[in-house]
Amino acid sequence: MPKVIAMVVLAVGLAACGVVSTLVHGLEYAKAVEDDLEQATGLKPNVGFNWNNGRLVSVTFPRLYDAKPVREVAEAVRAAIVKEFKQTPENIVLAFSLSGPAR
Repeated sequence: MPKVIAMVVLAVGLAACGVVSTLVHGLEYAKAVEDDLEQATGLKPNVGFNWNNGRLVSVTFPRLYDAKPVREVAEAVRAAIVKEFKQTPENIVLAFSLSGPAR
């Protein structure tokens, strides 16, 4: 019986932890970042995350976005990630797919 109580206490403690919350709700957070960035840029990016590997978030746009300078796009990406994930990742990778002909 003491083992069960200890496991319940541990589970409750971990549930309150931000990292565990991010892992559990990560897909919801990634979708929210995609929606925020689609509204800001008109392009729907693909947002991936790996919170076990140095808290990495990657954002890949389907093509180059040249309506704003890359620095402004990067700040919009950073702001959306911090807002939705409620934590600042150690690394954010911003990418643009160059497949197909230039548009």
